[in-house]
Amino acid sequence: MSLRLRLTILYSALTAGILLLFGLLAFLFISIRLNRQIDQTLAKSYADLIQDFQIGPNGTITQDVMPQPDLSSNIIYQVWDQHGRISYYSPNLRMIKNPLDSAGFQSRTSVYRDAYLSFGHLRVLTIPLEAGGRPIGTMQVAANLNLVDFTRQEMMETIVFLVAFLIIVAVVIAWFVTGKSLSPLENITQTALQISRAEDLSQRIPSRGSESDEAGRLIAAFNATLERLEHIYTSQQRFLADVSHELRTPLTVIKGNVNLMRRMKQVDEESLGTIEDEADRLTRLVGNLLLEAQAESGKLPLQFAPVELDTLLLEVFKEMRILARDRVNIKLTEIDQIVVNGDRDRLKQVLINLVSNAIKYTQFGGDVFLSLAKVGANARLIVRDTGQGISAEDMPHIFERFFRAEKSRTRSRASGFGLGLSIAAWIVNHHGGRIEVDSAENKGSTFCIYLPLPKTTEPAPKD
Repeated sequence: MSLRLRLTILYSALTAGILLLFGLLAFLFISIRLNRQIDQTLAKSYADLIQDFQIGPNGTITQDVMPQPDLSSNIIYQVWDQHGRISYYSPNLRMIKNPLDSAGFQSRTSVYRDAYLSFGHLRVLTIPLEAGGRPIGTMQVAANLNLVDFTRQEMMETIVFLVAFLIIVAVVIAWFVTGKSLSPLENITQTALQISRAEDLSQRIPSRGSESDEAGRLIAAFNATLERLEHIYTSQQRFLADVSHELRTPLTVIKGNVNLMRRMKQVDEESLGTIEDEADRLTRLVGNLLLEAQAESGKLPLQFAPVELDTLLLEVFKEMRILARDRVNIKLTEIDQIVVNGDRDRLKQVLINLVSNAIKYTQFGGDVFLSLAKVGANARLIVRDTGQGISAEDMPHIFERFFRAEKSRTRSRASGFGLGLSIAAWIVNHHGGRIEVDSAENKGSTFCIYLPLPKTTEPAPKD
């Protein structure tokens, strides 16, 4: 059963229930009002009738004059003496010799009851007559309810007809409205099926209505999801192509050197060195992939503890100077004593990654500058180089997974895998900080890392 049909049935059932309840309450209310008016009419008729009767000294009931009460044509009455004999009655009751209401006739108090005789439905008021505290007879005043019953029946049939008609109208309206409301879902379904069949994530759902309602927000969210999926799919395709290329190159070199040593039938130190370099390259690639997978799944452990950033920066400075040799000048421009709460190894990994990139993309004889200072409630680490810089086109994507600014397939062996900056950004973000970059082509790049300072920080003692 479709959602449209289920909603139509639900709305129609609710409408039918409300209409039926309303009709029933209206019928009951009108019936109660009619019964109350009839009872009031019977009471008034009794008051008019009793004035025309006299009670004798021995308890006999006599009629002074022929009663001419202001009665409607459907009001009838009977007067019974204390011995159960009928004394007076309406002229149209000559053939009726029994009480109008046999059950009420036995009552010692005034009572209103319904009675059904051969000529119709009656509403009967039975009133015991007394004189001097002793019973002398009974009077019954009744109203014919045949017309009232007919009116009630007509009203019930009208209510049923109107309810049935309104339910049909409600079903049609609910079917139309739900179809109109659910049409965006049908568009989403058709688009999703087209994407599934054609594997084309570039398609989007057109928004025909307001973007502020539920359907508009759903379409916007679905389109945003498609855009993100398209981006991820494209990135993964590019990543798979890059990783295939990166894997193929070292494996080809390793296989070539092994074949060379097999033909030479001796171990060649140069070939072994090449094999070792390529194995190290494969190890770095696998390690970065594993690290990225752990970060993505939230399983990358972070061991938080007080970290002396100045000591950490000095370690990275010394290690990177050895790595750079005479190719690039690494300079420490500013350093302050700062302690933050973080994972020392991961923060060192971030610094090494940024400084390694600065060395890699800086021309021979260029400079790389490192600094550490307090800026407000944050510790600021800066890695600045005078290298080739980053283009404005690539700037928004440098922290994305699998992205590399190098477009050529023939990258140098020192090139990375497009994972370093993504991992660095993840580590900094999970330390409660942020990483910013400012770069221009052929003018160099500046990476700034901001890490929050503890609420109470005291410089660590120095030797």
